[in-house]
Amino acid sequence: MKKWEKVSGKNVILGVCSSIAVYKACQLASTLTKNGADVHVVMTESARKLISERIFQTLTRNPVCTDMWESIPDWKPEHISLAQRADIMVVAPATANAIGHFANGIADDFLSTVYLACAAPVLIAPAMNCNMYRHPAVARNIGVLSCDGVEFVGPDDGSLACGDSGKGRMAEVEEIMQAICNILE
Repeated sequence: MKKWEKVSGKNVILGVCSSIAVYKACQLASTLTKNGADVHVVMTESARKLISERIFQTLTRNPVCTDMWESIPDWKPEHISLAQRADIMVVAPATANAIGHFANGIADDFLSTVYLACAAPVLIAPAMNCNMYRHPAVARNIGVLSCDGVEFVGPDDGSLACGDSGKGRMAEVEEIMQAICNILE
């Protein structure tokens, strides 16, 4: 049995938020695609300031969704049709902002509207400063999402891009892939 066989033929929404860990999202998109998943990346506007959507388009061979108000080729609202096709939604890296939006039902960008429209399982890989991750508001939002059935992978302990050290590093791609496969069982 191939190691990541469970992702083959699956429709995966990959939400990408603004974090220095965005390079791991590239690795994740590539790994999912190489193992037969149909990956559709949804980037926040802030993520686009760190990395080009062209990279994800090339890695996944699919258009990247970034803007709620882009012209669409047919009558179907893209955030709904994308959510309806999903076997799983993975948000990696997930910022405190995105987690807060999801937990409170705030749908003011493409990613948060897809999240609310998605009936498939959701996996979140947080990535943020350790003080942000420990903040009671973030803990509360993670608790709300956990109660709603959202799964989490990470964050890991270690050296952070800001120079601090602690829990806040996005989980490694291998760990995220294993969590995806566990959910898809």
